[in-house]
Amino acid sequence: MWPDRRLLDLFKIDLPIVQAPMAGAMDHELAIAAARAGALGALPCAMLSPDKARDEVNIFRQQVSAPVSMNFFAHTPVAPDPARVAAWRERLAPYYREHGLDPAMALPAAARAPFDAAMCEVVEAVRPEVVSFHFGLPEEKLLARVKAAGCVVIASATIVKEAVWLEERGVDAIIAQGAEAGGHRSMFMTGDIATQPGTFALVPQVVDAVRVPVIAAGGIADGRGIAAAFALGAAGVQIGTAYLRCPESKVSAIIRRNLAQAQDGMTAITNVMTGRAARGLVNRAMRELGPVTADTPGFPHASAAFGPLKAEAEKQGKADFTNLWAGQAVALGHDMPAADLTRALAGAALNRLSRIAG
Repeated sequence: MWPDRRLLDLFKIDLPIVQAPMAGAMDHELAIAAARAGALGALPCAMLSPDKARDEVNIFRQQVSAPVSMNFFAHTPVAPDPARVAAWRERLAPYYREHGLDPAMALPAAARAPFDAAMCEVVEAVRPEVVSFHFGLPEEKLLARVKAAGCVVIASATIVKEAVWLEERGVDAIIAQGAEAGGHRSMFMTGDIATQPGTFALVPQVVDAVRVPVIAAGGIADGRGIAAAFALGAAGVQIGTAYLRCPESKVSAIIRRNLAQAQDGMTAITNVMTGRAARGLVNRAMRELGPVTADTPGFPHASAAFGPLKAEAEKQGKADFTNLWAGQAVALGHDMPAADLTRALAGAALNRLSRIAG
């Protein structure tokens, strides 16, 4: 029924849909629901401890018999520069005083760690069917251990050069992340936000440049988008933003309200919130500090100072300092269970593809 079965066969799933792992916005519940409908359920592990990541996989497997993907960041950690951190906190000081907070208050460290030996041991123990990486790949020895555990390895590319680099290092499928996509850009061979290609431009060029299956991501939130991805040569799609309003997602009521009210021109790529480029709904911090600035202390250290501000603003029902990660197709989202949404997306895509073929 699908024009390209490579992804279905590689992941051993029924539908060519990868539920995007969205750190901080979901847990096993959403992954389980998507998997029950036939998609690849993915667990975001970049903000979890090794023990918690192990627990997430175990809960998933207790509730559904389906492949599971564990997602990790692969960025090179950078130690915080005390001078830049101090300058950043000084820039945010007026917001602290506005909300009755002490600008010099102690702050916890940002919790976004790259894939390391401890997480690799978890992967070797639980053996997920798929492991995905964002921001490139981990060091060669760790990647070899993941593959030796029998895991299919996938990773995201934002330009053709990144896709070729990933294939050369043994990645089994590549997620072509267009500029429309919500959340962090998986940029690791470029730092130029302005030249990031959109999905329609990126996918066919990646398809032409590599032999492995390509998964289209960015701006895909309905059957039309899935059908278009196949027309461009993709073997499947990764969908994230469309799932955020499902009851299984863990976003707050404030974020749900903002998502439901969002329109097509309300997102932007910013580095203000974490120190690394990401697309989200424009909030007060993005408007007044960016959306892009050279002043941040780097990823993920910029996010730490927003914690107290986020908490105080949300008490007032505002998302002024909250990460509202979402893609440009945010207005196409629906309030419906994740399994129903997955089936509806697949059905609409097949209907569209049959009309094109007929």
